[in-house]
Amino acid sequence: MPATPLDRIDRRILELLQRDGRLTNVELAAKIALSPSPCLRRVRALEEDGVIRDYVALVDPARVGLGLLAFASVKLEKGGTKPLDDFRAAVQGWPEVIACYAMTGDTDYLLRVHVEDLEHYSRFMMNRLLKQPGVIDVRSNFVLERIKDTTALPLGHLG
Repeated sequence: MPATPLDRIDRRILELLQRDGRLTNVELAAKIALSPSPCLRRVRALEEDGVIRDYVALVDPARVGLGLLAFASVKLEKGGTKPLDDFRAAVQGWPEVIACYAMTGDTDYLLRVHVEDLEHYSRFMMNRLLKQPGVIDVRSNFVLERIKDTTALPLGHLG
């Protein structure tokens, strides 16, 4: 949670930067009808409070040869924290795994995996995921079509 509540101007800054993180401070200030200095102070405060976490370039996976997107539901054996800790550590070193979420329900973890093709996914499964101690079940789902894929968070609930 930010140190101070977000007002209408902060929310507008976030909306604009989520759409285009390359806006200059002058461009951003003009779009929110604020002079550049106070605009920059607000952006810096959002960064310092951790509301703005990072700035990145979003790369099109297909354009860099990663045409297959899969979601892998992973179930681990029960029995202490070691299998969980080991799995969490291992995932950090698997470049194919773009995101890993601890889940409720029948699945312990959900992995978002970007790979070249089905053969690449098979190698990832056989050589990494299924060789990880504690993994007892993996269910894979493959994306057929992206209907909506955004990084912008909804901010309407903020006011």
